[in-house]
Amino acid sequence: MGLFDNIGTPPAPAPKPSGNKSVDVTFAKLPDNFAEFTALPQAKLANPFDTAALTVLALCFYPQDKEASLKMLNFLKGPQPLSAYEQQFLRDRFMDSDYVPRSYFTGACPENDYKPSQPYTVRVSENPYSYQEQGYAKLYLSSGGADSPRAVTLRLAKDGKWYLWEQFLLAGIRQPSSSSPWA
Repeated sequence: MGLFDNIGTPPAPAPKPSGNKSVDVTFAKLPDNFAEFTALPQAKLANPFDTAALTVLALCFYPQDKEASLKMLNFLKGPQPLSAYEQQFLRDRFMDSDYVPRSYFTGACPENDYKPSQPYTVRVSENPYSYQEQGYAKLYLSSGGADSPRAVTLRLAKDGKWYLWEQFLLAGIRQPSSSSPWA
């Protein structure tokens, strides 16, 4: 093939994600406040996997400090803060099941009352349909109390960061064994 044989041939398209990748996002310890949350390396929001895992951390904060959790979630939402509807949804979901966000950490299951293993690890996965819409990523997190993974949608902003667009992590899961009336 000569030096100029490919003139007029369009360039090869950029490779698309394979759609079968899982990433373990690990935290040595959970943050104690908003400043520690935003100081985490994942808080650069450089990829959708980090933003999805940080969503779990922000939701875990809600039962102990609602305002800090909302501040963390608004940080993750970037240019589009939580709506009044989303805030009400969070209030409703946390009325009787504060263990749901913890269920996304490795090792957390109903039998141990959703106590995660340490270091704290969240497995985030993509599938072949995760990047169907340009600028969006729909990723999936597995809960130790659910039979199927739950989705988180992230959106790429002009600043190159991946922000939380919507999450479906708070759907009901199996109760912790200690609070179940059944043997």
